[in-house]
Amino acid sequence: MFRKIQITAVTFIMLFSFSSISSADDEVVMDNQRLGELIKRIDESAQGKPGYWQFIIEGREVTVITAEKANRMRIIVPIAPASKLSKEKLTRMMQANFDSALDARYSIAKDIVWAAFIHPLRELGDEEFLSGVGQAVNLALTYGEGYSSGALIFGGGDSQSLRRRELIDRLLEKGTI
Repeated sequence: MFRKIQITAVTFIMLFSFSSISSADDEVVMDNQRLGELIKRIDESAQGKPGYWQFIIEGREVTVITAEKANRMRIIVPIAPASKLSKEKLTRMMQANFDSALDARYSIAKDIVWAAFIHPLRELGDEEFLSGVGQAVNLALTYGEGYSSGALIFGGGDSQSLRRRELIDRLLEKGTI
């Protein structure tokens, strides 16, 4: 009898937990429509269509690309020609990717150095998106100097200072109600 009650209790807890998770997921699901609204909040002159937007933050061109079926979202900011990248700058970018780039990353594609923030689309929250824009722009702005996303710095690496948190805070203020 005790074993039967124990199994019933475990089953009840599992069912309750799964129903709580699914109802929480139903409340907040990012999609192209929601991203478009957030983008217009931070730059009313943003151009594009669902799945592809371009806008300017701090003088930098930001592109947001999504693939709803693949559940992917990418924020990219061009920085510099990769062909002009010195060994020292490449090393510094890789160090920053370890400790000061945080959720954004330096990357190279089509002979361009990019700042990129990549995230599953549906699971992306408003604040995560806005922070991702700020982090990617900050990586572009601090390239060649601080190499920082402006968020936290992992203490186990080579970077020294926290930079540009104010941009992330401004975007969060503009984008959230």
